[in-house]
Amino acid sequence: MKWLRGAVLGAGLFWALAGLQAAHGAEKYPVKPILCIVGVEAGGDGDVLVRPIMERVSKALGQPIVIVNKPGGGSSIAYREIHAARPDGYTIGWGSATIITNKLQGVSPLDYHDFTHLGAYATFFPIVIASTKSKVQFKTIQEAIAYAKANPGKLNMSTAGVGQSWWVAAMSLLGGTGLNMNTVPQPGAGALVVAQVAGGHAELGVAALGSAKSMVDAGQVRFLATLGEGRAPAPYDKIPTVRELGYDVSWESTNFFMGPPKLPKPIVAILVKAIEQAAKDPEYVKFAVDRNTRWEYIPPEEVTPRFDKRRVAVREIMRKAGILKEVK
Repeated sequence: MKWLRGAVLGAGLFWALAGLQAAHGAEKYPVKPILCIVGVEAGGDGDVLVRPIMERVSKALGQPIVIVNKPGGGSSIAYREIHAARPDGYTIGWGSATIITNKLQGVSPLDYHDFTHLGAYATFFPIVIASTKSKVQFKTIQEAIAYAKANPGKLNMSTAGVGQSWWVAAMSLLGGTGLNMNTVPQPGAGALVVAQVAGGHAELGVAALGSAKSMVDAGQVRFLATLGEGRAPAPYDKIPTVRELGYDVSWESTNFFMGPPKLPKPIVAILVKAIEQAAKDPEYVKFAVDRNTRWEYIPPEEVTPRFDKRRVAVREIMRKAGILKEVK
């Protein structure tokens, strides 16, 4: 029986040591490079914002962070890979408003509820622009709304492709204001919309500030209003949001970080602290604002409630448009 007691004691010692080593390993996280999967192409708006913030997170954690671009399918390819990764903290990823729209359009069974949130840090927002060459022109959003109400179906509004994020913004504008305009969807989400408006082919358009900025500054289109929840940064901060005028209208695309489901809490705490510190770095804040975003740090626990509100709005928009194909 002595050998049995020895074996039991030996096994107990082995598992105790293994537990201590595991705990010690968790305390030392991270001990190897981390992958950050980004669902847009290198050089895209989201990618440009990810790289400098991950450089700062890398310094804080003391390990390299490798950016892996996985564009395609409205970023759904990247989302699937992040979701399927081992929950060990060595694969994290970027997300945007497509995490909401993909599931509603039937592109993916995943949405923001299926991941571990690590915090959000910057928001792209759409704006309403007006032509300076069209037969009917507007200097303010109030003028445009008043004319559209008095002349239903007379104005053309250039939008992103059906189902895309800035198309949702345009539909939110029409639905929230009760306006009737001819929407003219364009391939892509920015340059073609601005070109249509600048050329006078559409009186109005909805595009990202970044896409329209050069034409706005050159006076070829007018910046009438912001469709986000807050105003644009200076020098455009005197231009109102549509919501300020009393209409329940807003849509925007928040950039955030996430990990696979069931990421251990100690690892989450380490990542969240590093990401928050990086996102609040004054140099990064300036970098983000200079790239035509509204900077804001949103802690992980606030991300899902915010997205839940946006999902309600976009689901109704897609239902009315006949493109709701929500994956169960």
